[in-house]
Amino acid sequence: MSAFWALMMRDIRLAVRQGGGGGMAVGFFLIVVSILPLGVGPDLNLLSRIAPGLLWVALLLSVLLSLDRIFHADYEDGTLDLLATGPLPLQLVVIAKMLAHWVTTGLPLVIAAPVLGILLNLDPAAFVPMTLTMLAGTPALNFLGAIGAAITLGVRRGGLLVSLMVMPLYVPVLIFGVGAVNAVITGPAPFGPPFLVLIALTLISAVISPVAAAAAIRMNLD
Repeated sequence: MSAFWALMMRDIRLAVRQGGGGGMAVGFFLIVVSILPLGVGPDLNLLSRIAPGLLWVALLLSVLLSLDRIFHADYEDGTLDLLATGPLPLQLVVIAKMLAHWVTTGLPLVIAAPVLGILLNLDPAAFVPMTLTMLAGTPALNFLGAIGAAITLGVRRGGLLVSLMVMPLYVPVLIFGVGAVNAVITGPAPFGPPFLVLIALTLISAVISPVAAAAAIRMNLD
């Protein structure tokens, strides 16, 4: 496990030093949330009703923007070949890189979401549920996105292809994430069931994604 943590911390340090990953995602998140009210109009009641959906869609698009960074740099400089032949199983390598990507990209988006919710007149009662659903759902976005990133390793400028591949997989996370927050705002549906489904989606993706992504990486390295 020391090799696992060392790899994870290495990716976090590289992401922080190089910049562009989390900062770019949060910047894009801010731009999208700032522009959406201009298109919807100045109706504060309407903004308050649709704020959970707008925030979740903006977060999803921000995650898509950074997916190709999970493996691409290590694939280009040969580090991924060394990791694939090293003592650490490739599935654990994938998990370490996915967790590092979530810490440097997904977590900053979750922290920024309640602040940006103020711009959309988000109901104060929804701030905590919004944060909880995004904490539970963003790992699933990273895990599922890693599959697309691994499949398109050998493709030049594969960012758009990754987005097209993983977008259908993101739809259930989006539906239950928004549904859980709307249950708190509008009622009378309870918050618990959609939130538990969201956690289940994350756990399922955490089991399936490392195996699928590792197989795709082996295929591209061969």
